[in-house]
Amino acid sequence: MLNLAFDTTAGSCSVILTDDGKTVEKIIQKMDFGQAEALFPAIKKLLDNHNIKPADLDLITVCTGPGSFTGVRSSLSAARTLGFALPKTQLTGVSAFEAYVHDLAPEELAFYNAVIIETKREDFYFQYFDSNKNKLCEPQALVYEDIIDLLRHKKVTLIGDGVERFLNRPSGLSLHVIRMEDCLSIEALAACGNEKYRLKKTDYPKPLYLRAPDVCVKA
Repeated sequence: MLNLAFDTTAGSCSVILTDDGKTVEKIIQKMDFGQAEALFPAIKKLLDNHNIKPADLDLITVCTGPGSFTGVRSSLSAARTLGFALPKTQLTGVSAFEAYVHDLAPEELAFYNAVIIETKREDFYFQYFDSNKNKLCEPQALVYEDIIDLLRHKKVTLIGDGVERFLNRPSGLSLHVIRMEDCLSIEALAACGNEKYRLKKTDYPKPLYLRAPDVCVKA
C-alpha cells in the first residue's frame, strides 16, 4: 500500500513515500517560508525517483495543523487538488497532535501525555491524551500558566516542538518523558495515515485552525 504523506504547517516542507508502512524515501527541507512553492517539486522528485505515477498511490495523508495559516492552507490545497485529480486514491487528514502522540513508544507513555506545539507567540498549541492515546481535551491555544494548571499533580510525558520553550521556566511538574522535537516527524504522520486506512477511518482533511490568521492593513 503506497502512502504519500506531507506537511507544510510549521518550519519545514516534509514529504514521505511509504510502502506497506516502510519508508521508501523522504524529503525534508527546513524553512520558515516558501513551503508552498517547495511542496509540489518535492512530491514530483520523490515519485520520479521511484518511477511511481500519482495514480499508483493508494493513500494521500496530509497534516491538517495547527500551524501557520499559510502553511495549513498550502497543505490542504495540495491534498485536495491531488484527491480531485486521483479519484481512486484515498485521502485523509491527520492533526499534528495525533501524529506527535502516535510517535510515543509504549515505554514513553505516561497516564497523561501532553503535546505542546510552538506558536511563536506567548501561548502554545496544546492537547493531551491518556495512556491509550485517547484525547482528554480538544485542541486549544493556552498560555503557560493554564497548561501548568491542567497538568499539575499528574505524571506526564511532554512531546512537541514547543516543549523546549515551555520548559524554559521551572514547571514543578512530575515528568515521565520529555521529547523536545524540532519539527513533526513525517514518519509519524504517515503512520497515522496508514492506521486510518487500515481501520477504514480515513476522513476528508479539514484545516485545524486554533486562531484567526494574522492580517495587517497597509497604510
